[in-house]
Amino acid sequence: MANIHILYGSTTGATEAAAQQLAALLGAEAKPIAAASPEDFEADLLILGSSTWGYGELQDDWAAGIALLDAIDLSGRKVAVFGTGDSVGFADTFANALGILADKAVERGATLVGQVPAVGYAAVESFAVRDGNFVGLALDDTNEAEQTPDRIAAWAKVLQAAI
Repeated sequence: MANIHILYGSTTGATEAAAQQLAALLGAEAKPIAAASPEDFEADLLILGSSTWGYGELQDDWAAGIALLDAIDLSGRKVAVFGTGDSVGFADTFANALGILADKAVERGATLVGQVPAVGYAAVESFAVRDGNFVGLALDDTNEAEQTPDRIAAWAKVLQAAI
C-alpha cells in the first residue's frame, strides 16, 4: 500500500473537511500544516491543500509551511495539490493557492500529479490554471458545495491511479 500524506491549511474548516474526505477515500491521514514536521513530507504521494485568501494568497498557516517546504528535497516524489476558494466573489484569483503550492513543489523537485480540467467551474481566471487544467483539485464550497463530494471522489481515483 502506498504511503500517502495529506498536509493542509484551513481557516473556515472547508479545506480541512476536504482533506478529511480525501484521507478517508485514500486510507491516509490528514494533518494541519501548522503541526507538520519535515518527516510529514516523506511519502510516495504528498498531497498539499490550502484555501485561497485575500488577493489570491495561501492560507495563513502556510507561511511557516512554505518555509518548511523550502528545506525539503522532493526529488522523485509525486505531489498533488487541492484547495478551496470562491469562484464567484473572487473570480480573478479563484484557487490561486493551488498554483502557489504546485510551483513550490516543482521547484523542490516534485513531479506534479492530479491535474483537473478547468471546465464546469464558474470561473477559470486563476494562477492555478495551466493549459486549460487546474494544477490540482479546485473546490468552491461557497457556490458549488453540492459538487464537492463528487469532485473529491473522482480526484481520489485519479490519484490512486498515479501511485
